Amino acid sequence: MPWWRRARTRGFPPSGNGASSFHLRWAFPPGTGHLAAAGVTLEILTPPAVDRLYFWALQVGFPGAGAAHLGLQWNHRHPGFGAVNWGGYAADGSLLDGSESSLPSTPDDRNTRDYPWKPGRAYRLGVRRVGADRWRGEVTDLTTSDTRAVRDLRAVAPFLGDPMVWSEVFARCDDPSVTARWSDFEVVTEDGYRLAPATLTVNYQSPRDGGCANTSSVADSRGGVLQVTNAERVTPQGATL
Repeated sequence: MPWWRRARTRGFPPSGNGASSFHLRWAFPPGTGHLAAAGVTLEILTPPAVDRLYFWALQVGFPGAGAAHLGLQWNHRHPGFGAVNWGGYAADGSLLDGSESSLPSTPDDRNTRDYPWKPGRAYRLGVRRVGADRWRGEVTDLTTSDTRAVRDLRAVAPFLGDPMVWSEVFARCDDPSVTARWSDFEVVTEDGYRLAPATLTVNYQSPRDGGCANTSSVADSRGGVLQVTNAERVTPQGATL
């Protein structure tokens, strides 16, 4: 059997960026209209126990102008491992330009800022248009109702496209299990109509591309979806939730 077809449940992912990623792609009914904003709630129910980077994000596309991701990180370069990132890439592969953030950054990373998130607490991630070519990434602590603008990215796009959420894990496949919970998936159309995705499609990074075989996405009893590392994969590739 070729090496890339074997189930990988131990060791570091041999992917190009050293991470194993898994995704939930959002789908909407035909005729939904153009999207002006997207949001989702994230809770880290079981936090990481190792000194490796974990990144949980809402990704949005800028048709013709690239894509960007907004999310929380477990990142040793920031105090208490807490960070938030809002950054992305233009269509030509270059980094998207953006405003300076009001949040501090211990390593002076323009995209990644210090943010002391806490396990078990719900955070709302939101992206919205604030100008002709400016898109704001915000995070709200739903326990305190405190909203922080991470910064504005510049992308000349008429609307958002292809929203999804994902977990990107730079740890070993067999490191202690981590659980992230996603809920309250929502977009806002240009005419102000709010709606949830009709379906969420499960995607796992393939063994050929270096993904771990023991990541899993599963719907919970409260209308959310759990993304879990080092666990039995109970939801197959391509399933809809």
